[in-house]
Amino acid sequence: MTLADAGAVLLVGAGKMGMAMAAGWVRAGLPGASLTLVDPQPHESVAAFAAEHGARLLETVPGETPRVVVLAVKPQMMATVLETVRPAVGADTLVLSVAAGISSGRLAKGLGTDRVVRTMPNTPAQIGKGISGAFSGDAVTDADRSLTGALLAAAGEVVWVEDEALIDAVTAVSGSGPAYVFHLVEAMAGAGEAQGLPSETAMALARQTVIGAAALMEADESSAEQLRKNVTSPNGTTQAALDVLMGPDGLAALMARAVDAARKRSEELGR
Repeated sequence: MTLADAGAVLLVGAGKMGMAMAAGWVRAGLPGASLTLVDPQPHESVAAFAAEHGARLLETVPGETPRVVVLAVKPQMMATVLETVRPAVGADTLVLSVAAGISSGRLAKGLGTDRVVRTMPNTPAQIGKGISGAFSGDAVTDADRSLTGALLAAAGEVVWVEDEALIDAVTAVSGSGPAYVFHLVEAMAGAGEAQGLPSETAMALARQTVIGAAALMEADESSAEQLRKNVTSPNGTTQAALDVLMGPDGLAALMARAVDAARKRSEELGR
């Protein structure tokens, strides 16, 4: 399946995530004329994107039935959005939701169709470096899954889970994960300042260290564990730091609590 043959795509919610996905679709070959963006208060950059690529930008959902509807709205808005979108969902319409916590059952009931895929991309989708987790029920056809894969692959890698409950774990690990990495940079820079480095220098060191480490991980097929060991000399400075980070109350324990909190919040949003 190529996006050139995807048919009409209706994107409801032209925020950062929605537009990151839309940009990826266009890069991957979706004709701009096949894309309709719906947002009652779009940012001026959304209007510029629509004008540049020949996509439609509307304040309300149009009357026609598209091949794909993508719901890129906040979970708190979903009840209202489902009522608005339902008339546009036909027998052959595939629905993708990127809203945290909203179950496929709730989506199916609100839209009158079981052809629903729950997915959770992340913000590196803006540069084609994201990863998306996806779940589909039995009503989703092989053609639907192929089309879903093409749409999500335009933003980065795709992994499928067979248990819908695991989408909440996906949300907690990768959906929210970029924020964890950005906060790590903040923390590293703050620690550098505490050691006497000027703030700009500390931030430059922390930022580029994370950028470089990520690039190295992408280029080197070794495991994260092995890459860590490659940096760590016995009884050296890195080992001294890892003795703290890998201690009983270190980073692993803290990350486990953080991810668990995010998963629980994702579940709460779906109630």
